[in-house]
Amino acid sequence: MKTLILVRYEEIFLKGLNKPTFESKLIKNMKHVLNGLGAISVKISQSRVYVEPENEDYPVDEAIKRLTKVFGIASVSPVHKTESNTEVIYEKARELAAKLRAESGYRTFKVETKRADKKFPVPSMEVSREAGAVILRTVPGLKVDVNNPDFVIHIEIRDHTYIYSEIIPGVKGLPVGSNGKATLLISGGIDSPVAGWMVAKRGVKIEGVHFFSYPYTSEKAKEKVIRLCKTLAEYNLGMRLHIVPFTEIQLEINQKCPQEYLTIIMRRFMMKIAERIALNNGSLGLVTGEAIGQVASQTLESLLVTNSAVTLPVYRPCIGMDKSEVVEIAKKIGTFETSILPYEDCCTVFVAKHPATKPKLKKTVEYESVLNSEELIQRALDGTEVIDIE
Repeated sequence: MKTLILVRYEEIFLKGLNKPTFESKLIKNMKHVLNGLGAISVKISQSRVYVEPENEDYPVDEAIKRLTKVFGIASVSPVHKTESNTEVIYEKARELAAKLRAESGYRTFKVETKRADKKFPVPSMEVSREAGAVILRTVPGLKVDVNNPDFVIHIEIRDHTYIYSEIIPGVKGLPVGSNGKATLLISGGIDSPVAGWMVAKRGVKIEGVHFFSYPYTSEKAKEKVIRLCKTLAEYNLGMRLHIVPFTEIQLEINQKCPQEYLTIIMRRFMMKIAERIALNNGSLGLVTGEAIGQVASQTLESLLVTNSAVTLPVYRPCIGMDKSEVVEIAKKIGTFETSILPYEDCCTVFVAKHPATKPKLKKTVEYESVLNSEELIQRALDGTEVIDIE
């Protein structure tokens, strides 16, 4: 039996006149992640995508692994394509059942049939019943269990007939690039990679900005962020990372501004620099991993003062989440173990003992006025390193 890959989507199915645009973007993204594995043909039929390898030795398992990280895909199945003839269908269902019994030792099964092609003369229930009867007669050790079977043989009768047993969950969402671009402020902690992943899930292409305070933060801290971006790049179809030298700005703030306002002024500089980068790369907003009340710089008063530093919208997908919820997502997407590596980032140096939790915008602007902000920002931008991660 020839093995194809069946790709299902959910939210795209609900789209109206712009549905073909999302489908086209999804197929483009699928081809991107499958590039290099071998020749394939990809087609859409009845709101499903079929990936058909041209060679028998195509690495289907690796292809499925990659596809399950493509936003917009709800689930994936390796399927066997056959002609829509009852004798052929029953025989192919029997072969698959026998294979699963031999490889996994399964003991119970059931058959489910969908007859999308209404011209096919045999009703769905009858196809399931007859296929199940053939399996019972010819595969020793198997019994029917319609409530809690060890495996299900799925038969879908469409333009051809597709037979499969495995349904592998995808990450859902919308195809990356279908909803523009945003710039993520990524620190190296747990929250910001999760925030970037969540926004990318809604179809937004992400670029990263990291603030690097050498020698107060080490090269290992920088490598940690690059490693996090490599993980995000698997979902984001690659990722551009801007590494901004931030030491001079932090030293200036530490020397000339009140201690309790160090963190909030530092955050405002980060936002201003990130906005310059975002406007240059065509981003329509900034993304941060902030959550209300998590630290002093994330109270409502602090967020108000931080927001006032920029004109672009700031998206905070973790804003109402508990830390445990963020950790759960970080573990699921593969960033958690890297995020907890014990390397300091710029947010952990020059920290005030008693940072202001309710900073005033008027005071913040007044304290900032002693700094030559434009020169500091421009030098940081001039020294920015850009890394493209595939």
